[in-house]
Amino acid sequence: MDETDMERFVGRLGAVVGESGASCFAWALLPNHGHLLVRSGGVPVTRVMRRLLTGHAVSFNKRQTRHGHLFQNRYKSILCQEEPYVRELVRYIHLNPLRAKVVRGLGGLDEYPYSGHSALVGRVERPWQDTGYILGMFGRDEEEARGRYREFVEGGIRGGRKPELAGGGLVRSAGGWSEVRRMRKEGAAPASDERILGDGDFVERVLREAEEEMSRATRLRREGWTLERVVARAAELCGVEIDVIYGGSKARAASRARSLCSYWAVKELGMSAAAVARELGTTRQAASIATRRGEELVRAEGFTLMSTE
Repeated sequence: MDETDMERFVGRLGAVVGESGASCFAWALLPNHGHLLVRSGGVPVTRVMRRLLTGHAVSFNKRQTRHGHLFQNRYKSILCQEEPYVRELVRYIHLNPLRAKVVRGLGGLDEYPYSGHSALVGRVERPWQDTGYILGMFGRDEEEARGRYREFVEGGIRGGRKPELAGGGLVRSAGGWSEVRRMRKEGAAPASDERILGDGDFVERVLREAEEEMSRATRLRREGWTLERVVARAAELCGVEIDVIYGGSKARAASRARSLCSYWAVKELGMSAAAVARELGTTRQAASIATRRGEELVRAEGFTLMSTE
């Protein structure tokens, strides 16, 4: 409704991104909708969005003395292949205020405070926005990179809407719907999913991995794997007593064991970070951080949930 509402939304976005460990590469807030480009951290995107939107709705309703739903529908999310899409997505998202005529020209977009573009060109500071990753695509020198990024955005002003950035990447990689129909007639129908933006191999891999993860979690539970059993395995690997894993002990061995527990509980058993936090007697933020550290431990030191003996 006004700048205060916009500022509150942006402030909440920054807080949620920081606490969740996500990386925000691009964002644009308009009066009736917004766009985000994020790489999720230890907290799934569903929980990030729930915290952001529910928190804003409660705050907005209280300030505007209104009741009921604030958002018309559930947000739409698309899983994106990082290359070659990330630069195009950053540009497309940041041009939204200009296309919607909220600002006039590239100069107006540079000064628009409710978009990640203003941070990338150096007009405002957004510590929670990952500007370094994006600017690094345009050069090593920061000022030079800002200039090249701005030129890249300017080059997209005449591009208009980009239906090719709306998911279903396998359809496009196959040559469009006509090619898909031909393949179906020949009995070679490809899999596609409008929730995924990427080439054919990427879409196939994402769908396959999602199915494999669900199947693995189900199998592990059937084999008797519970959080308690995961805790025991982590305690064994890190040489600590089971009791020290529960609670907030900052001892290195206990922290390592807790990180392994968090990662395996989320990754292998399909538990949420909030559920892990409740069981281990810690906070959701701490559990999310531990999950990321656990993944690093597994990769660096080769820890496995299953004993090889």
